[in-house]
Order: sequence, then C-alpha cells, then structure tokens
Amino acid sequence: MANVWYLLSPSPLQVNKTEDKSLEERGRIMISLKYNTQKSCLVVGIIRCAHLAAMDANGFSDPYVKTYLKPDENKKSKHKTAVKKKTLNPEFNEEFCYDIKYADLTKKTLEVTVWDYDIGKSNDFIGGVSLGINANGERLKHWFDCLKNKDKKIERWHTLTNELPGSLND
Repeated sequence: MANVWYLLSPSPLQVNKTEDKSLEERGRIMISLKYNTQKSCLVVGIIRCAHLAAMDANGFSDPYVKTYLKPDENKKSKHKTAVKKKTLNPEFNEEFCYDIKYADLTKKTLEVTVWDYDIGKSNDFIGGVSLGINANGERLKHWFDCLKNKDKKIERWHTLTNELPGSLND
C-alpha cells in the first residue's frame, strides 16, 4: 500500500514548482541598454510595457518604472519614470545614464521594477526583472550583448515576475 501512496503523491519538484510564486508572469517590459564610451556611462532605456497586471479596481494600473544599479550603498542610482495613468500598456521612452567605468559593469546588476502609483497609500509592486552577470537566460544574454557591443543600443523584451528583486522597497 505504501508504494501506491508514493506513486499518487506529488513529487517534491512539482510541489516546489507550484509554491514558487516567482513563476507568475506580471507583464513584459522593453528595455534598451547601451554603454556610451565617450561619456563612460551605461544608458538604460525604459521603452514600454505590455500586458501589465491590473492592480486597481477599475481594471487598470497607473504604472511607473524604477531602476537601480546594484550594489548601491547610498541609493544614488535610483531613477524613476513618469507615471502613466490608467493603462496596462504604457509607453515611457525615457533614458537614464549611470556614470560607471566599463570594467565595473561586470560587478553590477540592473534592477528594474514596475509599480502602480496610488494616491494616499503605498504603491503596489507589479513586477520586476534583474539584468546582469548573475542573471540567466535572456536577461544574462542582454547584459552580455551590451558589454560586447559598446556604443550600440540593444533593445529586448523581458518578462516581469512578481518576485521583488533584492530587497527593494518603494
């Protein structure tokens, strides 16, 4: 009888997979990266988002994007886009420049988070993505393509998950 129970019970892998909330897709974001050799800076472009999770009762969100280049002890690397009202497919077309030596990029992680702006209460986290040497898949490939192709803008779509990168708080 124990063998039957064993065969019918879910495997640990399946249990962990369903409990892993980071697998929940919260929309997509198009990000551009370019290392500008003349200015010695990483130019991060927040182009647009698509199919964001609705966070407000009206079925929409009021999204904005925050970027950090980590590690960042003084939180000086924080940049924010403008808030786009009542949309799940916002167009931002904003660029932020991080002054950094090219060689130091291999030690950095770009954290990009999308938030829903709420008046009078704390903003809701919609989703996030991390790009850098410790990322994997398309996020790692995008970072490496930026490092390999100095002075060339590289645009890619990335999937947002509901896992808050690092220990970011709004």
